[in-house]
Amino acid sequence: MQMGPQTVRKAPQPHAHKLQEVASDQSDEPPVGHAVPPSGATRAIYPSETPIPPYFLARRLPRMGDCTRAFRRAHYPEATDAEWHDWRWQLRHRIRSLAQLETILELGEAERQALSQGGSLLPFAVTPYYMSLIDSADPHQALRRTVIPDRSEFLRTHGEADDPLGEDGHSPVEGIVHRYPDRVLFLVHDFCSTFCRYCTRSRVVGQGELRPDRERLESGLQYLREHTEVRDVLLSGGDPLTLADEKLDWLLGELRRIPHIQFLRIGTKVPTVLPQRVTPQLVKMLRKHHPLFLSIHFTHPDECTPETALACRRLADAGIPLGSQTVLLKGVNDDVAVMQRLMHRLLMMRVRPYYLYQCDPISGSAHFRTTVARGLEIIRGLRGWTTGYAVPTYVIDAPGGGGKIPLQPDYLAGRDGDDLLLRSYTGEVHRYPDPPVRMEVVR
Repeated sequence: MQMGPQTVRKAPQPHAHKLQEVASDQSDEPPVGHAVPPSGATRAIYPSETPIPPYFLARRLPRMGDCTRAFRRAHYPEATDAEWHDWRWQLRHRIRSLAQLETILELGEAERQALSQGGSLLPFAVTPYYMSLIDSADPHQALRRTVIPDRSEFLRTHGEADDPLGEDGHSPVEGIVHRYPDRVLFLVHDFCSTFCRYCTRSRVVGQGELRPDRERLESGLQYLREHTEVRDVLLSGGDPLTLADEKLDWLLGELRRIPHIQFLRIGTKVPTVLPQRVTPQLVKMLRKHHPLFLSIHFTHPDECTPETALACRRLADAGIPLGSQTVLLKGVNDDVAVMQRLMHRLLMMRVRPYYLYQCDPISGSAHFRTTVARGLEIIRGLRGWTTGYAVPTYVIDAPGGGGKIPLQPDYLAGRDGDDLLLRSYTGEVHRYPDPPVRMEVVR
């Protein structure tokens, strides 16, 4: 890969807004848009949100964001428009080595050490497009931390495991995980265009062992044909959308021919790391296989670019329901204002916030994991303070294969006689009539 001379460029940085606890006895008027807190309550005040970029509502989207345009000029001046917007070109030119990365980023010692030592379970690769969103000088930038290796990955702490969710123990056939009664996870292959450093399947992805060859996929299909209790299949991996159109079309078609399978889902990060892949041809193929749902992995509002907005628009226009799955990450998105900004931008792109995951205890992930209390605080800071559509379900995927367990702040304050005591989002306690059922004795 040919690189142009390095230019130090600073991408727009997310601001880590801190919560301010404001007592209700203050005499100041509350900021516009916030409810007046009840007596004795506290509430969170958030700084004004960064304005939504105008392209979210534009009929015609820009083809490229400003940061991406500047990055391309600096590092890929020889690439034509057709090449840059070709998803296969993006895959061929992924940044995969320390030598390549040194021409783009000012590496910190922790990053350089991780890249030079290697030995991590998870390989390193980033598409040129996604690299254009990364700050060249700041090793603490949110997106940079999620894809650039760090020596903290070599530290294994209490409770961590290579397979924390126990997927291998629920895999009757290679590539099939059957943990829930009526749902099956189908790992189509182990290839991702960009590797997230906190990946739950770091033991699998990028290892070249789960290949999308016809024989292996057929064994998974045969398992599904024989298990008539399965009605929901989630394709994941690796990233299913990195398969060629023809192979993905064949696989979806075979699944559609199984009578008891009612709907299909695809888990993907392609719209955020490789939005060029969402071509009109791909979308035309996908819409043949309805009911089909897409769960898209979003991490931070900086991922909501014109390119990603266009990819989501194409998918939504094809009638494909889009949901987001976000992992709560320390120093990346564990801030109410950052999370609110992400959820708002997702809704503007017609992506419904679905899950907020507590980071799985994968080996070497301690530097990414927050406390569960922090996750509940973020949900508390969203619920009621913004539209309910923008509030995802906060879950822990229970270690050992226990499945997703939803967590909510404690809104049930107790009981007083025949009344339930409920705590609202502002902290005020309300009564709801809920007398216990009394059995009458018939004489």
